[in-house]
Amino acid sequence: MATTYDFPSDLLAGQEELHQVRAELSALLKRLPWSVVPLDGFSDDNGWRKVERPASPGWTADEQAEVEKLRQREHELAVFVSTHRYWSELAGSDRVAARSQLKHAHVVPPEETGGTP
Repeated sequence: MATTYDFPSDLLAGQEELHQVRAELSALLKRLPWSVVPLDGFSDDNGWRKVERPASPGWTADEQAEVEKLRQREHELAVFVSTHRYWSELAGSDRVAARSQLKHAHVVPPEETGGTP
């Protein structure tokens, strides 16, 4: 049986918000044009695979600001989680195992949702 860790509530909240911010940033980047600045489309089949991109209108100032805001928040949360005082209570492999468990703490195990393992 794997060791369970008693994470402080602020660390759990920080990790959960980090997951949310990363998901929001990923979704935003998928919606935005491929280039930040306006660029013509291109097609290149000289490499090991063909690469094609349509013309990009670029990102608006609001879109750039939103991406920057999310990246900044992601950075703040990553620093908060990785430097939290809780980690000083653990050593070596316990710290690694606890960090891995924290990354998945928001996932509800199948036995708690009524599913099968």
